Amino acid sequence: MTDAEVAALGKLSEALETIEHARGLLYGFHRLTGKGDLALGEAVQLLRDAGHPSIAEQIDRTLVGRNVIDGRWTFQIVEDYDDNYYSEIKSTEARVRQVLGDGRRHLYEAEMKEDRRTQGLRHHEATPDAPRTVE
Repeated sequence: MTDAEVAALGKLSEALETIEHARGLLYGFHRLTGKGDLALGEAVQLLRDAGHPSIAEQIDRTLVGRNVIDGRWTFQIVEDYDDNYYSEIKSTEARVRQVLGDGRRHLYEAEMKEDRRTQGLRHHEATPDAPRTVE
């Protein structure tokens, strides 16, 4: 492989990793929003139990189960992201990696590791199965 190809695959990998991080945050948003909605439901019941049925009813009617984006709960946002964006970058990255790098992942980082490690020093081995060296 050329240095330019390795650099391009490295940048593509960086893009995918950033999108993976964004996806994780989206799932966090989904979970936290759901947890908040369930807490609202509990608050409604506690307000009823505390003798405030009209306040409870107003919260229950306007907030509990409300769409977070027009027509959508968070699971629908996550599904749309996965189906229309995330799956496409995942498959594109894998396809380009197969064509240019014989399917190998993290070629850029592997070159960086080889360049930065101290050969012969313990904890600087090239791979997990490399012979252990002395300190």
